[in-house]
Amino acid sequence: MADPLLSFTERGIYCAAGDFYIDPWRPVDRALITHGHSDHARGGMGRYLATEAAAPVMRHRLGDIALGTVRYGETRRIGDATVSFHPAGHVPGSAQIRVERGGEVWVVSGDYKTEDDGLSEPWEPVRCHAFITECTFGLPVFKWRPQPEVAAEIDAWWRANREAGRASILGAYALGKAQRILSAIDAGIGPILTHGAVEATNEVLRAQGLPLPDTIRVTPETDLKSYSGALVLATPSALGTPWARRFGPASTGLASGWMTLRGVRRRRSADRGFVLSDHADWTGLNDAIRQTGAERVFVTHGYTAIFRRWLEGQGYDAGIVETDYGDDRLEDEDAA
Repeated sequence: MADPLLSFTERGIYCAAGDFYIDPWRPVDRALITHGHSDHARGGMGRYLATEAAAPVMRHRLGDIALGTVRYGETRRIGDATVSFHPAGHVPGSAQIRVERGGEVWVVSGDYKTEDDGLSEPWEPVRCHAFITECTFGLPVFKWRPQPEVAAEIDAWWRANREAGRASILGAYALGKAQRILSAIDAGIGPILTHGAVEATNEVLRAQGLPLPDTIRVTPETDLKSYSGALVLATPSALGTPWARRFGPASTGLASGWMTLRGVRRRRSADRGFVLSDHADWTGLNDAIRQTGAERVFVTHGYTAIFRRWLEGQGYDAGIVETDYGDDRLEDEDAA
């Protein structure tokens, strides 16, 4: 039997036919990167390859790296393997990576969501024989409501706080979630202030042409009294800190798929939880897997054991891949 097209090593997902790794978590010579979040795009690699849309934020975060780029759908021959990158819908520039050798096709999903958020390149199904998929929210309890409904909830919360003279401090990850919220809410309600990490990412994405409303970076010199009732987009790690307390009377919220679970919001001491995730929910995961046509499915980071058993019950040849990717438990500023 021929060696598998992709194998699972202590450094990451490896393709011997092309001598490259996909989203490696330890230093390697050649790394193909699905997207710019720090658990997938790490420093220390000899060479990187990513989509043109992911490159600016990767350079912003990783500095002067040897980074090659590809367009979505463009094929590259690397050794004996042919690779291409396809939209994942997770964050701007995110991709699934398709690898082919001798007619055999494997796809690595990276992180993805199937709902079109109006900002990221919409997810596309990619036919394959084997699919390596995340399952961050691989339980039936996780079912997302349409984005416009959640945006309307955020707007109503912000308006009520503004009328009561309170700031609305909303925790959202700096890459992806924050910009998704900005593009979905009613920016006419009032001023929008941003944490420095959020605004730095906004600047990178605006330079790429992404349409985002005007925002104001919070600095030590910012006169916060001039922005009463503002919406403040902050990283989750900034909530409850002296930085957040500068805004005086405020209501705090978190935007995350984990807000489905009441205990998570309680532990984070947030007043409001908005269920908004940049990952596929239970229905999205199952729909995505079905549309690939894959017979073999490997699951990574999330409810892997439960989801694998479910897939086996549906007739798939399913396995678990142990990775070093984040599980998005709200501690990692880059999780989504």
